Amino acid sequence: MDCYTANWNPLGDSAFYRKYELYSMDWDLKEELKDCLVAAAPYGGPIALLRNCGRKEKAASVRPVLEIYSASGVPLASLLWKSGPVVALGWSAEEELLCVQEDGTVLVYGLHGDFRRHFSMGNEVLQNRVLDARIFHTEFGSGVAILTGAYRFTLSANVGDLKLRRMPEVPGLQSAPSCWTTLCHERVAHILLAVGPDLYLLDHATCSTVTPAGLAPGVSSFLQMAVSFTYRYLALFTDTGYIWMGTASLKEKLCEFNCNIRAPPKQMVWCSRPRSKEKAVVVAWERRLMVVGNAPESIQFVLDEDSYLVPELDGVRIFSRSTHEFLHEVPVASEEIFKIASMAPGALLLEAQKEYEKESQKADEYLREIQELGQLVQAVQQCIEAAGHEHQPDMQKSLLRAASFGKCFLDRFPPDSFVRMCQDLRVLNAIRDYHIGIPLTYSQYKQLTIQVLLDRLVLRRLYPLAIQICEYLRLPEVQGVSRILAHWACYKVQQKDVSDEDVARAINQKLGDTPGVSYSDIAARAYGCGRTELAIKLLEYEPRSGEQVPLLLKMKRSKLALSKAIESGDTDLVFTVLLHLKNELNRGDFFMTLRNQPMALSLYRQFCKHQELDTLKDLYNQDDNHQELGSFHIRASYATEERIEGRVAALQTAADAFYKAKNEFAAKATEDQMRLLRLQRRLEDELGGHFLDLSLHDTVTALILGGQNKRAEQLARDFRIPDKRLWWLKLAALANLEDWEELEKFSKSKKSPIGYLPFVEICMKQHNKYEAKKYASRVGPEQKVKALLLVGDVAQAADVAIEHRNETELSLVLSHCTGATDGATADKIQRARAQAQKK
Repeated sequence: MDCYTANWNPLGDSAFYRKYELYSMDWDLKEELKDCLVAAAPYGGPIALLRNCGRKEKAASVRPVLEIYSASGVPLASLLWKSGPVVALGWSAEEELLCVQEDGTVLVYGLHGDFRRHFSMGNEVLQNRVLDARIFHTEFGSGVAILTGAYRFTLSANVGDLKLRRMPEVPGLQSAPSCWTTLCHERVAHILLAVGPDLYLLDHATCSTVTPAGLAPGVSSFLQMAVSFTYRYLALFTDTGYIWMGTASLKEKLCEFNCNIRAPPKQMVWCSRPRSKEKAVVVAWERRLMVVGNAPESIQFVLDEDSYLVPELDGVRIFSRSTHEFLHEVPVASEEIFKIASMAPGALLLEAQKEYEKESQKADEYLREIQELGQLVQAVQQCIEAAGHEHQPDMQKSLLRAASFGKCFLDRFPPDSFVRMCQDLRVLNAIRDYHIGIPLTYSQYKQLTIQVLLDRLVLRRLYPLAIQICEYLRLPEVQGVSRILAHWACYKVQQKDVSDEDVARAINQKLGDTPGVSYSDIAARAYGCGRTELAIKLLEYEPRSGEQVPLLLKMKRSKLALSKAIESGDTDLVFTVLLHLKNELNRGDFFMTLRNQPMALSLYRQFCKHQELDTLKDLYNQDDNHQELGSFHIRASYATEERIEGRVAALQTAADAFYKAKNEFAAKATEDQMRLLRLQRRLEDELGGHFLDLSLHDTVTALILGGQNKRAEQLARDFRIPDKRLWWLKLAALANLEDWEELEKFSKSKKSPIGYLPFVEICMKQHNKYEAKKYASRVGPEQKVKALLLVGDVAQAADVAIEHRNETELSLVLSHCTGATDGATADKIQRARAQAQKK
């Protein structure tokens, strides 16, 4: 234990700080760090180096080299810089490298040096050039702040959704500020800058002077400022050698420390773990590192080499040409367990476990002491928590063995925290490996989440490790393995030295029908890489036609898209492709394509019937489809032609088409319609009233209703209306007019071809029982009973039914015997039935 705490350094009475080595760097740098622009991403992210030509002039023929390394110094990318002078480098939250040039252009590169995109910070920045820049992170994304040659600030809080904001001008500013930084307060990015002894805070609309609370007098300039990882705290280094620490609003002072060094530091960053009461700042000069806080003394380290500080959520990473170290406050659990002469329950449990391994009875004594105090649960939890904050696997195992040992003496200790910590540490130890180079701490890992960690492994193309982690943690396939395989496939299609056939086969063999994997997304990436044929091959494995078709259209493979849409059976998808083809092809090629796809042609005809009648006509003409062409002209005669002459002409065209189609029935019917239209127009001219567009039957009925019986009969003869149909029409019309005298004459004009029961029925429908009885007597024997029942003569109907000895008629009459007056009739029918049965 004494040896373990040898690198602990107290800062006052409340906190210890320790610095341990993460990696021994073997990156063989060709330049000193001070001669390079340096940018390191937080959360154990990569390191980018670019020789700064503005600070150290060399031969103009020597171009700078942009190099990207992992945190362990493993090279990830190296490329010759061919663009303009770079002022600042920085990493986005998605681990994209942002390179800010003097002209205000920001170039964005991937982790492996692949160019992604670029954007400009505006014309004002272009005209005045860039003096300084900062890349910062907020909850909305990564932002860029620019100081121009006109001493004005421009920023964008999110480079993913670029919205430039020109900050207000600082009154009287004639030179660059001595130091400045970005603050994020209430979801708004601010600029804090120092001009001599004054501090100015710029927001989107105003420039205000601010004064740090409790600042020591005598300050004539601020040389450096640092904002904490969470933007809650601010540190200011003054020319008097004092370091002021307080809240980012400058309204509350935490402490002030005199470091007795007036030289401006190279870097100053915050070093505090989450929820810690101790706030500390790390200040670096050429060969000295100092940790200061609310204590009279500081912690000092000697720097053997030029070093660079990277602020983290719970500490500071420090790397140089040879080493990469981590400086942080010792966590509470670790402090309680390992500090000298500690009697904390976790410390006693760790000792008990060690004595148990030695088979010593002291193990029982330690354990009894913890149990008597009722602190065994707390001891187990302390060991589990301390294990998470340890970097060396041996110490992790020792603490976890102690926790496991303590759990054996607890009846109901939930195992979740222990199991989860074992899993988390196994993942952390895997990614901390030198070849992986992601030195995450437990606190950073929990803040980052496993999904983001998997994304970062994918960015580094560490697909096997990412899949192993998913399988080990048993993540759902859609969130884990499937997503990683999809990323792998997107990377695979970029390998242009492998044939399309081999790439498509390899991807299909690896992915198969893995849920959550979209072959269309992979195909889109292949198309974006210029491999159209590979994209088509990959789309063959995509089961969803709705995903295939849009990409095929984008690739100008419209005919293949049409085939896929037809195979899907989705009419909306087919219509989408057809409209695209119509705009893409000339009219002849479009019709030819439709001719080869009967289903598509049928759907397009349906569309044209409602939207494009002229196109429908052209389709029928091209196909010599005279039958449909005739039907088209018939519909057009009524839909578009208002004048009778135009309608007749359209019908004549339809009749000609029907003759060509050898459909004589349709042709004759069309000609009859033309004759009827002409006749209706003549009737309207001679008689007045409305006849046009009536059917033949309605026309006859209208004539009868108008008293034009002879014209109606003549019309019936001209159009060969059968006698039965004419009698029905005339019967209905006369009854409707209630012209009973004319109806009676009509009934006697000749023998009725429809019988006389209809006369009875229609009279009763008009509630004229008197007229109905006239015709009931003329009804034939087979319908006599029904006619008598219609006029209400039940007794006579019963006599006729008994005379006919028809069981159906007897039952019909019996069903009408409902009142008391019909009792005798019902008895008569029953007697007739009984006699018939005896016989």
